[in-house]
Order: sequence, then C-alpha cells, then structure tokens
Amino acid sequence: MKAARNFLVLVAAALAASAASAQFVKGNEAVKVMPDGTKKVETPPLPAASLGAPCPATKSGCAGGGWKMLESQSGLVECTEVFARPSTCRDSTYGTEKRSRVWIVKLKGEWTQCERPDVSGKCISLKGFPISAVQ
Repeated sequence: MKAARNFLVLVAAALAASAASAQFVKGNEAVKVMPDGTKKVETPPLPAASLGAPCPATKSGCAGGGWKMLESQSGLVECTEVFARPSTCRDSTYGTEKRSRVWIVKLKGEWTQCERPDVSGKCISLKGFPISAVQ
C-alpha cells in the first residue's frame, strides 16, 4: 500500500514538473536572467502606425485568431495582441484550459510566433501569416 502511494506521489510530481516546464519557451531571447538572478523581459515593440484602442483580455471575443502567449516580468501571460499593451493580457490558463494559442518569442533577433512552446517546432516571423493551435 505504501509503495502504491509513493508511486502516485512520484507520478503527480512528474506531471507537475511537466506542466511547469511548458510555462516558458526555452531559447526565447526576449527573456534574460541577469547576474543577480532577476529577470529582464522584452515584448514586441509597438508599430509606428496607430493600433487603435486595445481589446481588453477580460472582454469576450477579443482574442480573435487565438491567444498570444508572452513571457512577462510576472511570468507567462495570454494576451489579445502581440504587443502586450496594458489591459490586453491576463494570467495564463495554459495547462488548465484548452484554447487556441500562439507563442510569441524572439529568435535570432526577430520576433516570431510559434505554434507550440518549443522553438524547434514551427515558428514564423510576426510579419508572416498567423498560426494557431488549440492547446
């Protein structure tokens, strides 16, 4: 009985570690850990042209084309746009809710969107066509 309980504890720990490892994208150049251990995070710059009013993350229907997953100073967030303007992001539901998502990361100095939280998968420039995958 004790062995079965220990096994279940190990399985639960492995699942938790697996979910936690997907809470960031390894290789994302937008996230830099400083020598003192603090984290410095970049988000895509706002374009020169006006974007119009932001669509709040709390408003239904604002994430057309899927949620944009970005790393922030406070951790992983899901946003209605790639620029992470105030009110357009909320805490991540990745791992607890399935929804259409794209991961916004910086690779080789260029902002890209990846279909998974893995830079070795399908990633294209933000200048290209959008991609999305339900996760």
